[in-house]
Amino acid sequence: MRFNASRKRSGFTLIEILVVVVILGVVIGAVTLALGAVGGERQLARQAEQVRALFAYACEQAELTGRDLGISVDAQGFRFSVANRDEWLAAKANELRARKWLVGTLAKLSRDGQAIAVTGEAPQKPQLVCFSSGELTPFRLELALADVVPQFRIDGQPDGEIALSTVQSHAR
Repeated sequence: MRFNASRKRSGFTLIEILVVVVILGVVIGAVTLALGAVGGERQLARQAEQVRALFAYACEQAELTGRDLGISVDAQGFRFSVANRDEWLAAKANELRARKWLVGTLAKLSRDGQAIAVTGEAPQKPQLVCFSSGELTPFRLELALADVVPQFRIDGQPDGEIALSTVQSHAR
């Protein structure tokens, strides 16, 4: 049997295949990083809407039950409590259970323009109160993730209205 030396080989060389694999790896890595940032923004937006809805729900429950409900914010998350004479007891309702922030969430709380320290430990008394009369401690809660724009701001008004807005700020 004779082999024809001038016969062309079909197929790809190992070098060509490796080059294609490296290029695909770089493209997939870039897309993954781009989608990761979008995913973080989407998760933060979902968290901010959930916080707004839960705070509004707590205020509705305070009106319906005739008992003041407190909201405590700390560096790990937030929790609800119920006024019981001179003390605040953890809320028992499943909807009002303690919640944790997304990993990396930065929370800043203020009342009447004055910053309130958001520490690693929940305070004894809640920083915010939904009163049974339908009123609410006015507040601003800003939520951000490092390297994710936008940030989200939740504003509570004295009449019990709670609004969510987006802040397109690069300054942290």
